[in-house]
Amino acid sequence: MKTVCSKDNCVGCMACIELCPKNAIKIVDNLSSYNAVIDEEQCVNCNLCHNVCQNNANVEVARPIDWKQGWALDNSIRESSSSGGAAQAIELAFVKAGGIVCSCTFSSGEFGFSFAETEDEIKAFCGSKYVKSTPYGVYKKIKRKIQTGNKVLFVGLPCQVAAVKKYVGEMYTKNLYTIDLICHGSPSPEILRKFLEQHGIDINKIQNVQFRTNTRFQLKENERYIGTKGVLDRYSMAFLNAICYTENCYRCQFAKLERISDITLGDSWGSNLSKEEQKNGVSLILCQTEKGMKLVESAEMKLLDVDLQNAVEHNHQLKAPSQMPTSRNVFFERLKSGERMDSIVGQLYPKQCAKQFVKKILIKTKIMGGGKINYGIVVTLK
Repeated sequence: MKTVCSKDNCVGCMACIELCPKNAIKIVDNLSSYNAVIDEEQCVNCNLCHNVCQNNANVEVARPIDWKQGWALDNSIRESSSSGGAAQAIELAFVKAGGIVCSCTFSSGEFGFSFAETEDEIKAFCGSKYVKSTPYGVYKKIKRKIQTGNKVLFVGLPCQVAAVKKYVGEMYTKNLYTIDLICHGSPSPEILRKFLEQHGIDINKIQNVQFRTNTRFQLKENERYIGTKGVLDRYSMAFLNAICYTENCYRCQFAKLERISDITLGDSWGSNLSKEEQKNGVSLILCQTEKGMKLVESAEMKLLDVDLQNAVEHNHQLKAPSQMPTSRNVFFERLKSGERMDSIVGQLYPKQCAKQFVKKILIKTKIMGGGKINYGIVVTLK
């Protein structure tokens, strides 16, 4: 098997697929890793794929020159966002100034990327996606829009930002603006698909998926819950324990303070603000360039000072990649054999699951309520 980069190290950015003139490359997803595999019969050895791959070259990164914490002044944005709504506030300011935003959306069972040129279209980008997304198809469009005089803001994971910058090339970076999201790792979307199927949900038939909300599973059309409101589901538990990421994530070259983008966004964990303010959502905002600082200044946000060292201490991905759990191989062996994910996670994390089971009983007996929680999946039917 001939691969674009070293085996099992593919980040899944798919820039090589889009650049290949012979359609000789495909992503092979085996749940635990991605590989960009080359069809040697179709390949003409032009090396375009090798040259665009971020794993085959040094990428340019920079330390933050400014750092803040804050939130969108619009309460509706802050309330609907995973943290403080900084991403949406910046995106809105960008389109108001005549720019185009490209970010991740969910449609027809797929996590892909789309473009927004109006304030209303920005809403589709709202919310965290704890799954690997597919940027295929946007690289040429981004470059074409920039070539025709448009300013484009790309928002994605650090590896996706690196791919866009390499594909577009230095000649056109003046009108390319980038935001990377602090990422702990991302699972194959097939894991989510399997998990939902095991709960009787066809991902192709749902309108929306939310991973971080006040509830776990909820079919919004008829208010029917899958699981119990306030109880951590097993997909989220696997994600938070870093057991389900693709293999490349555990050696991510972007998991450090030096960043690839103009702006880095995440949660302001460990903030010195009041508990009540933190519950409402507070974003951590790191700017690596003057372009980034101007974007932040143009957005309608409340900005406050933050201790950078404290922020790094509470966001481990600003220091090092997530550590691979010792039971990861067992998790994937059992998942690939067809075993239910609920059962696998239950046996690998018995104490955590027991705690959630007790919580479920207390909620069902109304001894306690299904209060606000940090993570969970909500699905909305079409």
